[in-house]
Amino acid sequence: MKYISAALLLSTAVLAQTPAAPATLVLRNGKIVTVDAAIPEAQAIAVRGDRIVAVGTNQSIQQYVGPSTQVIDLKGQLAIPGLIESHGHFMGFGQSKLTLDLMDVKDWNEIVSMVAAAATQAKPGEWILGRGWHQEKWSSVPKPNVEGFPFHDELSKVSPNNPVLLTHASGHASFVNAKAMELSNITRTTVNPAGGEILKDASGRPIGLLRETASGLAGRALQQWRQTKTAAERDADAYRQLELAVQASLEKGVTSFHDAGESFASIDTIKNFAADGKLGIRLFVMMRDSVDNLRANVAKYKAVGLNDHHLTIASIKMVADGALGSRGAWMLEPYSDSPSSVGLPTTPMESIAEISRLALETGVQLCVHAIGDRANREVLNVYERAYKTAGARQDLRWRIEHAQHISAADIPRFGQLGVIPAMQGIHATSDAPYVIARLGARRAAEGAYPWRTLMKSGAIIANGTDVPVERIDPMANFYATITRKTRDGAVFYGDQKMSRAEALKSYTWNGAYAAKEESLKGSLAAGKLADITVLSQDIMTIPEDQIPSTVAVYTIVGGKVAYQR
Repeated sequence: MKYISAALLLSTAVLAQTPAAPATLVLRNGKIVTVDAAIPEAQAIAVRGDRIVAVGTNQSIQQYVGPSTQVIDLKGQLAIPGLIESHGHFMGFGQSKLTLDLMDVKDWNEIVSMVAAAATQAKPGEWILGRGWHQEKWSSVPKPNVEGFPFHDELSKVSPNNPVLLTHASGHASFVNAKAMELSNITRTTVNPAGGEILKDASGRPIGLLRETASGLAGRALQQWRQTKTAAERDADAYRQLELAVQASLEKGVTSFHDAGESFASIDTIKNFAADGKLGIRLFVMMRDSVDNLRANVAKYKAVGLNDHHLTIASIKMVADGALGSRGAWMLEPYSDSPSSVGLPTTPMESIAEISRLALETGVQLCVHAIGDRANREVLNVYERAYKTAGARQDLRWRIEHAQHISAADIPRFGQLGVIPAMQGIHATSDAPYVIARLGARRAAEGAYPWRTLMKSGAIIANGTDVPVERIDPMANFYATITRKTRDGAVFYGDQKMSRAEALKSYTWNGAYAAKEESLKGSLAAGKLADITVLSQDIMTIPEDQIPSTVAVYTIVGGKVAYQR
Protein backbone atom coordinates (compact mmCIF):
# COMPACT_ATOMS: atom_id res chain seq x y z
CA MET A 1 0.00 0.00 0.00
CA LYS A 2 1.56 3.28 -1.09
CA TYR A 3 -0.01 5.58 1.50
CA ILE A 4 -0.85 5.11 5.18
CA SER A 5 -2.69 7.95 6.87
CA ALA A 6 -1.57 9.67 10.05
CA ALA A 7 -4.71 8.41 11.75
CA LEU A 8 -3.80 4.83 10.87
CA LEU A 9 -0.22 5.28 12.20
CA LEU A 10 -1.59 6.76 15.42
CA SER A 11 -4.02 3.89 15.86
CA THR A 12 -1.17 1.43 15.27
CA ALA A 13 0.95 3.11 17.95
CA VAL A 14 -1.87 3.10 20.48
CA LEU A 15 -2.75 -0.54 19.82
CA ALA A 16 0.87 -1.61 20.17
CA GLN A 17 0.89 -0.42 23.79
CA THR A 18 -2.05 -2.60 24.83
CA PRO A 19 -1.96 -6.42 24.66
CA ALA A 20 -5.02 -7.67 22.80
CA ALA A 21 -7.25 -10.68 23.40
CA PRO A 22 -7.12 -13.05 20.41
CA ALA A 23 -9.49 -12.49 17.52
CA THR A 24 -11.60 -15.25 16.05
CA LEU A 25 -10.88 -14.04 12.50
CA VAL A 26 -8.14 -11.92 10.97
CA LEU A 27 -7.89 -10.72 7.39
CA ARG A 28 -4.46 -9.41 6.39
CA ASN A 29 -2.26 -8.51 3.42
CA GLY A 30 -5.13 -6.83 1.63
CA LYS A 31 -6.38 -3.49 0.49
CA ILE A 32 -9.24 -2.71 2.83
CA VAL A 33 -11.45 0.22 1.82
CA THR A 34 -13.42 0.89 4.98
CA VAL A 35 -15.87 3.67 3.95
CA ASP A 36 -14.90 5.11 7.33
CA ALA A 37 -13.40 8.61 7.36
CA ALA A 38 -11.26 7.89 10.45
CA ILE A 39 -9.26 5.15 8.71
CA PRO A 40 -10.22 5.17 5.01
CA GLU A 41 -7.82 2.42 3.98
CA ALA A 42 -6.02 -0.38 5.79
CA GLN A 43 -4.13 -3.65 5.31
CA ALA A 44 -5.74 -5.87 7.93
CA ILE A 45 -8.78 -6.29 10.12
CA ALA A 46 -9.46 -8.26 13.32
CA VAL A 47 -12.82 -9.74 14.29
CA ARG A 48 -13.96 -11.25 17.57
CA GLY A 49 -17.26 -13.06 17.42
CA ASP A 50 -19.57 -11.08 15.15
CA ARG A 51 -17.88 -7.69 15.70
CA ILE A 52 -14.87 -5.89 14.31
CA VAL A 53 -12.31 -5.17 17.05
CA ALA A 54 -9.58 -3.39 15.09
CA VAL A 55 -8.61 -2.11 11.66
CA GLY A 56 -5.04 -1.20 10.79
CA THR A 57 -1.72 -2.33 9.38
CA ASN A 58 -0.56 -5.93 9.21
CA GLN A 59 1.79 -5.16 12.10
CA SER A 60 -0.85 -3.64 14.37
CA ILE A 61 -3.32 -6.47 13.78
CA GLN A 62 -0.74 -9.24 14.37
CA GLN A 63 -1.25 -8.94 18.14
CA TYR A 64 -4.81 -10.25 17.66
CA VAL A 65 -3.64 -13.55 16.15
CA GLY A 66 -3.89 -16.38 18.67
CA PRO A 67 -3.66 -20.19 18.44
CA SER A 68 -7.34 -20.53 17.43
CA THR A 69 -7.62 -17.45 15.20
CA GLN A 70 -8.71 -18.11 11.63
CA VAL A 71 -6.33 -16.10 9.46
CA ILE A 72 -7.13 -15.31 5.83
CA ASP A 73 -4.35 -13.99 3.63
CA LEU A 74 -6.05 -11.64 1.20
CA LYS A 75 -2.99 -11.64 -1.07
CA GLY A 76 -3.59 -8.03 -2.04
CA GLN A 77 -7.28 -8.46 -2.81
CA LEU A 78 -9.84 -5.76 -2.06
CA ALA A 79 -12.02 -6.02 1.04
CA ILE A 80 -14.98 -3.68 1.45
CA PRO A 81 -17.96 -3.41 3.79
CA GLY A 82 -20.52 -6.12 3.11
CA LEU A 83 -22.61 -5.09 0.11
CA ILE A 84 -26.17 -4.01 0.86
CA GLU A 85 -28.89 -4.72 -1.70
CA SER A 86 -31.10 -1.74 -0.88
CA HIS A 87 -34.13 -2.76 -2.92
CA GLY A 88 -35.04 -6.26 -4.03
CA HIS A 89 -37.77 -8.83 -3.61
CA PHE A 90 -36.44 -11.70 -1.55
CA MET A 91 -39.21 -14.27 -1.86
CA GLY A 92 -39.70 -13.31 -5.50
CA PHE A 93 -35.97 -13.74 -6.05
CA GLY A 94 -36.11 -17.26 -4.67
CA GLN A 95 -39.23 -18.02 -6.70
CA SER A 96 -37.49 -16.83 -9.87
CA LYS A 97 -34.92 -19.56 -9.39
CA LEU A 98 -37.68 -22.15 -9.72
CA THR A 99 -39.43 -20.77 -12.84
CA LEU A 100 -38.65 -20.03 -16.48
CA ASP A 101 -35.92 -17.39 -16.78
CA LEU A 102 -37.09 -15.08 -19.57
CA MET A 103 -34.62 -12.26 -19.00
CA ASP A 104 -32.43 -13.00 -22.02
CA VAL A 105 -35.04 -14.20 -24.53
CA LYS A 106 -34.62 -12.73 -28.00
CA ASP A 107 -38.26 -12.63 -29.10
CA TRP A 108 -41.80 -13.85 -28.49
CA ASN A 109 -41.22 -17.06 -30.46
CA GLU A 110 -38.51 -18.09 -28.00
CA ILE A 111 -40.91 -17.64 -25.10
CA VAL A 112 -43.52 -19.78 -26.85
CA SER A 113 -40.92 -22.51 -27.41
CA MET A 114 -39.83 -22.44 -23.76
CA VAL A 115 -43.43 -22.73 -22.56
CA ALA A 116 -44.09 -25.54 -25.03
CA ALA A 117 -41.14 -27.48 -23.60
CA ALA A 118 -42.32 -26.84 -20.02
CA ALA A 119 -45.83 -28.01 -20.89
CA THR A 120 -44.52 -31.41 -21.96
CA GLN A 121 -43.10 -31.87 -18.44
CA ALA A 122 -46.00 -30.41 -16.46
CA LYS A 123 -48.95 -32.28 -15.05
CA PRO A 124 -52.40 -31.24 -16.37
CA GLY A 125 -53.63 -28.22 -14.43
CA GLU A 126 -50.18 -27.35 -13.10
CA TRP A 127 -49.27 -23.68 -13.51
CA ILE A 128 -46.31 -22.78 -15.70
CA LEU A 129 -44.56 -19.68 -14.37
CA GLY A 130 -41.85 -17.45 -15.77
CA ARG A 131 -40.37 -14.03 -15.27
CA GLY A 132 -38.07 -11.50 -16.91
CA TRP A 133 -39.38 -10.82 -20.43
CA HIS A 134 -39.37 -7.27 -21.75
CA GLN A 135 -40.90 -6.53 -25.15
CA GLU A 136 -38.68 -3.48 -25.68
CA LYS A 137 -35.61 -5.74 -25.65
CA TRP A 138 -36.81 -8.24 -28.25
CA SER A 139 -35.11 -8.32 -31.65
CA SER A 140 -38.45 -8.06 -33.47
CA VAL A 141 -41.97 -6.79 -32.78
CA PRO A 142 -44.52 -9.64 -32.68
CA LYS A 143 -47.38 -9.62 -35.17
CA PRO A 144 -50.19 -9.04 -34.46
CA ASN A 145 -49.70 -6.86 -31.39
CA VAL A 146 -51.20 -4.10 -29.27
CA GLU A 147 -48.66 -1.54 -28.07
CA GLY A 148 -45.93 -4.03 -28.96
CA PHE A 149 -47.46 -6.81 -26.86
CA PRO A 150 -48.30 -10.11 -28.64
CA PHE A 151 -51.59 -11.96 -28.73
CA HIS A 152 -51.90 -15.07 -26.55
CA ASP A 153 -53.01 -17.47 -29.32
CA GLU A 154 -49.63 -19.10 -30.06
CA LEU A 155 -48.90 -19.45 -26.36
CA SER A 156 -52.31 -20.97 -25.67
CA LYS A 157 -51.90 -23.44 -28.51
CA VAL A 158 -48.78 -25.00 -26.98
CA SER A 159 -50.19 -25.06 -23.42
CA PRO A 160 -53.90 -25.96 -23.66
CA ASN A 161 -54.01 -27.90 -20.38
CA ASN A 162 -51.81 -25.67 -18.23
CA PRO A 163 -52.42 -22.12 -17.06
CA VAL A 164 -49.42 -19.93 -17.88
CA LEU A 165 -48.38 -16.77 -16.03
CA LEU A 166 -45.30 -14.91 -17.30
CA THR A 167 -44.32 -11.84 -15.30
CA HIS A 168 -42.82 -8.81 -17.03
CA ALA A 169 -39.24 -7.91 -16.05
CA SER A 170 -40.56 -4.88 -14.19
CA GLY A 171 -43.04 -6.93 -12.18
CA HIS A 172 -45.74 -4.48 -13.26
CA ALA A 173 -47.40 -6.54 -15.99
CA SER A 174 -48.04 -10.18 -16.76
CA PHE A 175 -48.83 -12.28 -19.80
CA VAL A 176 -51.27 -15.18 -19.50
CA ASN A 177 -52.64 -17.85 -21.79
CA ALA A 178 -56.26 -18.85 -22.45
CA LYS A 179 -56.31 -21.42 -19.64
CA ALA A 180 -55.13 -18.85 -17.10
CA MET A 181 -57.72 -16.35 -18.31
CA GLU A 182 -60.43 -19.00 -18.01
CA LEU A 183 -59.46 -19.73 -14.39
CA SER A 184 -59.21 -15.98 -13.68
CA ASN A 185 -62.64 -15.26 -15.20
CA ILE A 186 -61.15 -12.83 -17.69
CA THR A 187 -63.43 -12.34 -20.70
CA ARG A 188 -64.44 -9.60 -23.12
CA THR A 189 -66.83 -8.20 -20.54
CA THR A 190 -64.39 -8.15 -17.61
CA VAL A 191 -63.89 -4.56 -16.48
CA ASN A 192 -60.50 -3.15 -15.59
CA PRO A 193 -59.76 -3.24 -11.87
CA ALA A 194 -58.80 0.03 -10.18
CA GLY A 195 -55.19 0.82 -11.03
CA GLY A 196 -54.93 -1.82 -13.73
CA GLU A 197 -55.79 -2.72 -17.30
CA ILE A 198 -56.72 -5.83 -19.27
CA LEU A 199 -55.26 -5.05 -22.67
CA LYS A 200 -57.67 -5.85 -25.51
CA ASP A 201 -57.59 -5.81 -29.29
CA ALA A 202 -59.76 -3.62 -31.49
CA SER A 203 -62.66 -6.06 -31.20
CA GLY A 204 -62.53 -6.08 -27.39
CA ARG A 205 -60.87 -9.52 -27.00
CA PRO A 206 -58.26 -9.77 -24.21
CA ILE A 207 -54.85 -10.43 -25.78
CA GLY A 208 -53.32 -11.88 -22.60
CA LEU A 209 -51.49 -8.80 -21.28
CA LEU A 210 -52.47 -7.73 -17.76
CA ARG A 211 -51.10 -4.38 -16.68
CA GLU A 212 -50.49 -3.37 -13.03
CA THR A 213 -53.26 -4.45 -10.63
CA ALA A 214 -54.95 -6.53 -13.35
CA SER A 215 -52.17 -9.08 -12.82
CA GLY A 216 -53.83 -9.75 -9.48
CA LEU A 217 -56.74 -11.42 -11.29
CA ALA A 218 -54.41 -14.20 -12.43
CA GLY A 219 -52.45 -14.03 -9.19
CA ARG A 220 -55.52 -14.92 -7.18
CA ALA A 221 -56.24 -17.90 -9.43
CA LEU A 222 -52.65 -19.05 -8.97
CA GLN A 223 -53.01 -18.69 -5.21
CA GLN A 224 -56.16 -20.81 -5.25
CA TRP A 225 -54.21 -23.56 -7.01
CA ARG A 226 -51.41 -23.31 -4.47
CA GLN A 227 -53.94 -23.71 -1.69
CA THR A 228 -54.71 -27.20 -3.00
CA LYS A 229 -51.27 -28.23 -1.74
CA THR A 230 -50.84 -29.38 1.84
CA ALA A 231 -49.52 -26.94 4.44
CA ALA A 232 -46.29 -28.94 4.62
CA GLU A 233 -45.84 -28.71 0.85
CA ARG A 234 -46.41 -24.95 0.89
CA ASP A 235 -43.93 -24.49 3.74
CA ALA A 236 -41.35 -26.58 1.91
CA ASP A 237 -41.83 -24.48 -1.23
CA ALA A 238 -41.36 -21.25 0.74
CA TYR A 239 -38.27 -22.53 2.55
CA ARG A 240 -36.75 -23.59 -0.76
CA GLN A 241 -37.30 -20.10 -2.16
CA LEU A 242 -35.61 -18.57 0.88
CA GLU A 243 -32.67 -20.98 0.72
CA LEU A 244 -32.09 -20.19 -2.95
CA ALA A 245 -32.28 -16.44 -2.36
CA VAL A 246 -29.83 -16.61 0.55
CA GLN A 247 -27.30 -18.65 -1.39
CA ALA A 248 -27.50 -16.55 -4.56
CA SER A 249 -27.09 -13.34 -2.55
CA LEU A 250 -24.02 -14.62 -0.71
CA GLU A 251 -22.43 -15.76 -3.97
CA LYS A 252 -22.56 -12.15 -5.16
CA GLY A 253 -21.06 -10.68 -2.00
CA VAL A 254 -24.37 -9.36 -0.62
CA THR A 255 -24.54 -9.49 3.18
CA SER A 256 -27.71 -7.42 3.74
CA PHE A 257 -30.89 -7.24 1.69
CA HIS A 258 -33.77 -4.75 1.86
CA ASP A 259 -36.85 -6.80 0.96
CA ALA A 260 -39.21 -4.37 -0.75
CA GLY A 261 -42.52 -5.75 0.36
CA GLU A 262 -43.81 -8.98 1.90
CA SER A 263 -47.26 -9.88 3.16
CA PHE A 264 -47.67 -10.73 6.83
CA ALA A 265 -48.08 -14.39 5.86
CA SER A 266 -44.70 -14.33 4.11
CA ILE A 267 -43.14 -12.47 7.03
CA ASP A 268 -44.32 -15.27 9.33
CA THR A 269 -42.48 -17.75 7.11
CA ILE A 270 -39.34 -15.61 7.10
CA LYS A 271 -39.46 -15.28 10.91
CA ASN A 272 -39.67 -19.06 11.28
CA PHE A 273 -36.82 -19.50 8.78
CA ALA A 274 -34.68 -17.04 10.74
CA ALA A 275 -35.57 -18.65 14.08
CA ASP A 276 -34.36 -21.96 12.66
CA GLY A 277 -30.96 -20.34 12.08
CA LYS A 278 -31.19 -20.58 8.30
CA LEU A 279 -31.22 -16.90 7.37
CA GLY A 280 -27.59 -16.57 6.31
CA ILE A 281 -27.80 -12.88 5.38
CA ARG A 282 -29.40 -9.89 7.09
CA LEU A 283 -32.93 -8.95 5.99
CA PHE A 284 -34.67 -5.59 6.34
CA VAL A 285 -38.27 -6.45 5.44
CA MET A 286 -40.94 -3.95 4.41
CA MET A 287 -44.50 -4.85 5.38
CA ARG A 288 -46.78 -4.79 2.33
CA ASP A 289 -50.42 -5.77 2.69
CA SER A 290 -53.90 -4.29 2.49
CA VAL A 291 -54.56 -1.04 4.34
CA ASP A 292 -56.77 -2.90 6.83
CA ASN A 293 -54.15 -5.56 7.48
CA LEU A 294 -51.43 -2.94 7.88
CA ARG A 295 -53.45 -1.01 10.43
CA ALA A 296 -54.17 -4.21 12.35
CA ASN A 297 -50.65 -5.67 12.32
CA VAL A 298 -47.87 -3.10 11.91
CA ALA A 299 -47.42 -2.35 15.61
CA LYS A 300 -47.27 -5.98 16.67
CA TYR A 301 -44.98 -7.08 13.80
CA LYS A 302 -42.51 -4.22 14.24
CA ALA A 303 -39.17 -5.68 15.35
CA VAL A 304 -35.55 -4.55 15.14
CA GLY A 305 -32.50 -6.81 15.20
CA LEU A 306 -34.11 -10.21 15.61
CA ASN A 307 -31.90 -13.32 15.54
CA ASP A 308 -28.61 -11.50 16.15
CA HIS A 309 -29.46 -8.63 13.79
CA HIS A 310 -30.45 -10.94 10.95
CA LEU A 311 -34.05 -9.74 10.68
CA THR A 312 -35.62 -6.31 11.05
CA ILE A 313 -39.27 -5.54 10.32
CA ALA A 314 -39.67 -1.79 10.75
CA SER A 315 -41.01 -0.31 7.53
CA ILE A 316 -44.11 -0.26 5.33
CA LYS A 317 -44.16 -0.58 1.54
CA MET A 318 -46.77 1.09 -0.66
CA VAL A 319 -46.94 1.37 -4.45
CA ALA A 320 -47.97 4.66 -6.06
CA ASP A 321 -47.64 3.73 -9.74
CA GLY A 322 -46.33 1.24 -12.24
CA ALA A 323 -43.21 0.93 -14.37
CA LEU A 324 -41.98 2.88 -17.37
CA GLY A 325 -41.49 -0.15 -19.60
CA SER A 326 -45.14 -1.17 -19.37
CA ARG A 327 -46.23 2.52 -19.55
CA GLY A 328 -47.63 2.22 -16.06
CA ALA A 329 -45.46 4.93 -14.49
CA TRP A 330 -47.70 7.88 -13.53
CA MET A 331 -46.58 10.97 -15.46
CA LEU A 332 -47.36 14.68 -15.29
CA GLU A 333 -47.62 14.77 -19.10
CA PRO A 334 -48.65 12.05 -21.60
CA TYR A 335 -46.13 9.51 -22.85
CA SER A 336 -44.35 10.73 -25.96
CA ASP A 337 -44.95 7.38 -27.64
CA SER A 338 -48.52 6.99 -26.33
CA PRO A 339 -50.13 10.44 -26.22
CA SER A 340 -53.40 9.12 -24.84
CA SER A 341 -51.78 7.78 -21.66
CA VAL A 342 -50.19 9.29 -18.54
CA GLY A 343 -49.78 5.92 -16.85
CA LEU A 344 -51.57 4.66 -13.78
CA PRO A 345 -51.81 5.58 -10.10
CA THR A 346 -52.01 2.10 -8.57
CA THR A 347 -52.94 3.17 -5.04
CA PRO A 348 -55.16 6.13 -4.14
CA MET A 349 -53.14 8.94 -2.57
CA GLU A 350 -55.69 9.01 0.22
CA SER A 351 -54.64 5.46 1.15
CA ILE A 352 -50.96 6.38 1.11
CA ALA A 353 -51.72 9.42 3.27
CA GLU A 354 -53.60 7.18 5.71
CA ILE A 355 -50.63 4.81 5.91
CA SER A 356 -48.30 7.78 6.42
CA ARG A 357 -50.25 8.58 9.56
CA LEU A 358 -49.96 4.94 10.66
CA ALA A 359 -46.20 5.07 10.08
CA LEU A 360 -45.95 8.15 12.31
CA GLU A 361 -48.04 6.49 15.01
CA THR A 362 -46.02 3.28 15.05
CA GLY A 363 -42.56 4.75 14.41
CA VAL A 364 -41.79 2.77 11.29
CA GLN A 365 -40.33 3.96 8.02
CA LEU A 366 -42.56 4.49 5.02
CA CYS A 367 -41.21 3.33 1.67
CA VAL A 368 -43.31 4.15 -1.39
CA HIS A 369 -42.65 2.92 -4.92
CA ALA A 370 -42.79 5.89 -7.30
CA ILE A 371 -41.32 5.87 -10.81
CA GLY A 372 -43.14 8.54 -12.81
CA ASP A 373 -42.74 12.27 -12.16
CA ARG A 374 -46.39 12.64 -11.14
CA ALA A 375 -46.08 9.74 -8.67
CA ASN A 376 -42.91 11.20 -7.18
CA ARG A 377 -44.55 14.62 -6.76
CA GLU A 378 -47.67 13.21 -5.15
CA VAL A 379 -45.65 11.05 -2.72
CA LEU A 380 -43.39 13.97 -1.82
CA ASN A 381 -46.52 16.00 -1.10
CA VAL A 382 -47.77 13.28 1.27
CA TYR A 383 -44.39 13.10 2.96
CA GLU A 384 -44.11 16.85 3.34
CA ARG A 385 -47.48 17.05 5.07
CA ALA A 386 -46.53 14.19 7.38
CA TYR A 387 -43.12 15.69 8.17
CA LYS A 388 -44.77 18.95 9.22
CA THR A 389 -46.98 16.97 11.58
CA ALA A 390 -44.02 15.06 13.01
CA GLY A 391 -41.86 18.15 13.42
CA ALA A 392 -38.34 17.57 14.69
CA ARG A 393 -39.36 14.84 17.13
CA GLN A 394 -38.72 11.91 14.81
CA ASP A 395 -35.84 10.71 12.65
CA LEU A 396 -38.15 9.50 9.89
CA ARG A 397 -35.88 8.70 6.94
CA TRP A 398 -38.83 7.84 4.72
CA ARG A 399 -37.93 6.53 1.31
CA ILE A 400 -39.10 6.69 -2.27
CA GLU A 401 -38.31 3.40 -3.96
CA HIS A 402 -36.92 3.86 -7.50
CA ALA A 403 -37.46 7.65 -7.90
CA GLN A 404 -36.54 7.14 -11.55
CA HIS A 405 -38.21 10.05 -13.33
CA ILE A 406 -38.56 13.29 -11.43
CA SER A 407 -39.64 16.78 -12.45
CA ALA A 408 -36.78 19.26 -12.14
CA ALA A 409 -38.93 21.25 -9.72
CA ASP A 410 -39.19 18.28 -7.34
CA ILE A 411 -35.57 17.09 -7.28
CA PRO A 412 -34.46 19.61 -4.59
CA ARG A 413 -37.28 18.46 -2.32
CA PHE A 414 -35.53 15.15 -1.62
CA GLY A 415 -32.61 16.89 0.06
CA GLN A 416 -34.77 19.52 1.70
CA LEU A 417 -37.09 16.94 3.27
CA GLY A 418 -34.47 14.29 3.93
CA VAL A 419 -36.32 11.76 1.79
CA ILE A 420 -34.11 8.83 0.73
CA PRO A 421 -34.21 7.86 -2.95
CA ALA A 422 -33.65 4.08 -3.04
CA MET A 423 -32.48 3.77 -6.65
CA GLN A 424 -31.04 1.11 -8.91
CA GLY A 425 -28.03 2.00 -11.03
CA ILE A 426 -28.58 -0.87 -13.43
CA HIS A 427 -32.11 0.36 -14.25
CA ALA A 428 -30.71 3.49 -15.91
CA THR A 429 -28.64 1.58 -18.45
CA SER A 430 -31.16 -1.25 -18.84
CA ASP A 431 -34.04 1.13 -19.52
CA ALA A 432 -32.04 3.70 -21.51
CA PRO A 433 -32.91 2.32 -24.98
CA TYR A 434 -36.58 3.27 -24.58
CA VAL A 435 -36.54 6.11 -22.03
CA ILE A 436 -36.34 8.91 -24.59
CA ALA A 437 -39.08 7.31 -26.67
CA ARG A 438 -41.33 7.19 -23.59
CA LEU A 439 -40.52 10.63 -22.19
CA GLY A 440 -39.06 12.73 -24.97
CA ALA A 441 -35.62 14.36 -24.82
CA ARG A 442 -36.52 17.24 -22.50
CA ARG A 443 -38.03 15.19 -19.69
CA ALA A 444 -35.35 12.52 -20.00
CA ALA A 445 -32.52 15.05 -19.78
CA GLU A 446 -33.87 16.88 -16.76
CA GLY A 447 -35.07 14.03 -14.60
CA ALA A 448 -34.25 10.49 -15.77
CA TYR A 449 -32.27 8.75 -13.00
CA PRO A 450 -30.84 12.12 -11.85
CA TRP A 451 -28.34 10.76 -9.33
CA ARG A 452 -25.91 13.66 -9.24
CA THR A 453 -28.62 16.31 -9.15
CA LEU A 454 -30.26 14.48 -6.26
CA MET A 455 -26.92 14.22 -4.45
CA LYS A 456 -26.36 17.96 -4.89
CA SER A 457 -29.71 18.52 -3.17
CA GLY A 458 -28.33 16.67 -0.15
CA ALA A 459 -30.15 13.40 -0.80
CA ILE A 460 -28.51 10.13 0.27
CA ILE A 461 -28.99 7.53 -2.47
CA ALA A 462 -29.19 3.85 -1.54
CA ASN A 463 -28.29 1.51 -4.40
CA GLY A 464 -29.58 -1.91 -5.43
CA THR A 465 -30.75 -4.05 -8.34
CA ASP A 466 -34.49 -4.61 -7.74
CA VAL A 467 -33.82 -8.33 -8.16
CA PRO A 468 -35.50 -10.30 -9.77
CA VAL A 469 -36.35 -7.36 -12.05
CA GLU A 470 -32.61 -7.27 -12.78
CA ARG A 471 -30.04 -9.87 -11.87
CA ILE A 472 -28.53 -9.56 -8.40
CA ASP A 473 -25.14 -8.56 -9.75
CA PRO A 474 -23.47 -5.81 -7.69
CA MET A 475 -20.56 -5.49 -10.10
CA ALA A 476 -22.79 -4.92 -13.13
CA ASN A 477 -24.73 -2.43 -11.03
CA PHE A 478 -21.57 -0.66 -9.79
CA TYR A 479 -20.33 -0.44 -13.39
CA ALA A 480 -23.64 1.05 -14.55
CA THR A 481 -23.57 3.56 -11.70
CA ILE A 482 -20.11 4.93 -12.51
CA THR A 483 -20.33 4.75 -16.34
CA ARG A 484 -24.02 4.87 -17.31
CA LYS A 485 -22.96 2.87 -20.35
CA THR A 486 -25.54 0.82 -22.24
CA ARG A 487 -24.79 -2.50 -23.93
CA ASP A 488 -23.84 -0.77 -27.17
CA GLY A 489 -21.35 1.46 -25.36
CA ALA A 490 -23.43 4.64 -25.48
CA VAL A 491 -23.42 6.80 -22.36
CA PHE A 492 -26.85 7.72 -20.97
CA TYR A 493 -26.65 11.28 -19.61
CA GLY A 494 -23.11 10.86 -18.28
CA ASP A 495 -23.28 14.07 -16.26
CA GLN A 496 -25.39 12.15 -13.72
CA LYS A 497 -22.96 9.27 -13.04
CA MET A 498 -21.30 8.72 -9.66
CA SER A 499 -17.61 8.48 -8.83
CA ARG A 500 -16.33 5.08 -7.68
CA ALA A 501 -16.15 6.23 -4.08
CA GLU A 502 -19.73 7.54 -4.25
CA ALA A 503 -20.96 4.34 -5.87
CA LEU A 504 -19.27 2.19 -3.21
CA LYS A 505 -20.80 4.29 -0.46
CA SER A 506 -24.23 4.02 -2.13
CA TYR A 507 -23.88 0.23 -1.90
CA THR A 508 -22.66 0.14 1.71
CA TRP A 509 -23.02 3.00 4.21
CA ASN A 510 -25.91 4.65 2.37
CA GLY A 511 -27.83 1.38 2.38
CA ALA A 512 -27.25 1.03 6.11
CA TYR A 513 -28.38 4.63 6.63
CA ALA A 514 -31.53 3.98 4.59
CA ALA A 515 -32.45 1.26 7.11
CA LYS A 516 -31.36 3.25 10.19
CA GLU A 517 -28.54 0.74 10.68
CA GLU A 518 -25.43 2.84 10.02
CA SER A 519 -24.25 2.39 13.63
CA LEU A 520 -24.11 -1.37 12.99
CA LYS A 521 -22.96 -1.77 9.40
CA GLY A 522 -22.07 -0.01 6.17
CA SER A 523 -18.43 0.68 7.06
CA LEU A 524 -15.56 -1.28 8.57
CA ALA A 525 -14.81 0.12 12.01
CA ALA A 526 -14.27 -1.24 15.50
CA GLY A 527 -17.54 -2.13 17.18
CA LYS A 528 -19.51 -2.70 13.99
CA LEU A 529 -20.83 -6.01 12.71
CA ALA A 530 -18.16 -7.95 10.84
CA ASP A 531 -19.89 -8.06 7.46
CA ILE A 532 -17.19 -8.01 4.80
CA THR A 533 -17.03 -8.66 1.06
CA VAL A 534 -13.72 -9.61 -0.57
CA LEU A 535 -13.50 -9.11 -4.33
CA SER A 536 -11.31 -10.68 -6.98
CA GLN A 537 -10.26 -7.31 -8.41
CA ASP A 538 -9.78 -3.80 -7.10
CA ILE A 539 -12.89 -2.10 -8.46
CA MET A 540 -11.61 1.23 -7.18
CA THR A 541 -8.63 1.32 -9.56
CA ILE A 542 -8.92 -1.21 -12.41
CA PRO A 543 -10.04 -0.04 -15.87
CA GLU A 544 -13.79 0.42 -15.66
CA ASP A 545 -14.57 -2.10 -18.39
CA GLN A 546 -12.97 -4.84 -16.23
CA ILE A 547 -15.33 -4.20 -13.33
CA PRO A 548 -18.19 -6.47 -14.55
CA SER A 549 -15.86 -9.51 -14.53
CA THR A 550 -15.10 -9.01 -10.82
CA VAL A 551 -16.52 -11.66 -8.48
CA ALA A 552 -16.88 -12.17 -4.75
CA VAL A 553 -14.09 -14.30 -3.32
CA TYR A 554 -15.29 -14.28 0.29
CA THR A 555 -18.61 -13.18 1.77
CA ILE A 556 -18.31 -12.80 5.52
CA VAL A 557 -21.40 -12.28 7.68
CA GLY A 558 -21.01 -11.69 11.38
CA GLY A 559 -17.37 -12.74 11.35
CA LYS A 560 -18.04 -16.08 9.68
CA VAL A 561 -17.22 -17.03 6.10
CA ALA A 562 -20.68 -17.61 4.64
CA TYR A 563 -19.41 -18.06 1.09
CA GLN A 564 -15.99 -18.78 -0.40
CA ARG A 565 -15.38 -19.03 -4.11
